[in-house]
Amino acid sequence: MPRANVNTGMELEYDTIGSPDDPALLLIMGFTAQMTQWDDSFCKLLAAGGLFVIRFDNRDCGLSTKVDGAQVDLGAVMVAALSEQSMPHVPYTLSDMAADAVGLLDCLGIHKAHVMGASMGGMIAQTVAIEHPHRCLSLISVMSQPGDPDVGQPTPEAAAALLAPPPSSRAEYIASSPRWMTWHSKKYRDEARTKEQAARDFDRSFYPEGAGRQLAAIYASGRRSAQLAELQMPTLVIHGRDDTLITPSGGIRTAELIGGANLLLMADMGHDMPEPLWPILTDAVVSHARHAGGA
Repeated sequence: MPRANVNTGMELEYDTIGSPDDPALLLIMGFTAQMTQWDDSFCKLLAAGGLFVIRFDNRDCGLSTKVDGAQVDLGAVMVAALSEQSMPHVPYTLSDMAADAVGLLDCLGIHKAHVMGASMGGMIAQTVAIEHPHRCLSLISVMSQPGDPDVGQPTPEAAAALLAPPPSSRAEYIASSPRWMTWHSKKYRDEARTKEQAARDFDRSFYPEGAGRQLAAIYASGRRSAQLAELQMPTLVIHGRDDTLITPSGGIRTAELIGGANLLLMADMGHDMPEPLWPILTDAVVSHARHAGGA
């Protein structure tokens, strides 16, 4: 797969699906998740709907540049964020990650794109819309939230699974992966599929060192509520009613803040996008893009 030099010393691994003559759809994945979490077949469905799909690994994840050695006091960052005190130094913020995404568009010669992000990727997509609105045809925020600690907070079980110490071997990583099912769509939980994806992702890139820096970026970036309320662009917010990692109030609040936003609350969807729901999800995204313009 190709790599793009998007910032000084920062390269993103990416690929594309579909025709570059179609309107661009930039997909941004979530916390520690590699771009392969945007399943090939899911991307092909979007491309079949008339979109030029671009997916990439965020910094500190997958095959993109790792910020090796950069230290962060995650506990101090979280305390400062929740108490609204002075924020200690962090290696980067969501604004830097949003600039990475825009830099990828620059490298591809794309002036405007529909920007779609899932989970932390939704937070980055929101930041792109806030800080680079002239680069957005529309915003699609999936299973995310506006940085407000009063909404979208995980259940204790989901938080424990997310923050559990990383395993030390491939076998342990695969064996422990079913813990993630606590936030998966209840109706479609599949342990064999979860382990298969864990093996794929471990073999592609196992880099738990990036997790603390990405989480610090989320907390250090603070609330986006006031800025989202000023957005004037077509917006689709998608959230699962069964999401326990970013609970549905996060998506509901995001849609409330953005004037004219459409909210799709999905029954039987958790903090994942299982294959049985792809027809609904891709139809919603393609329809939104067509109505937003440029498709």
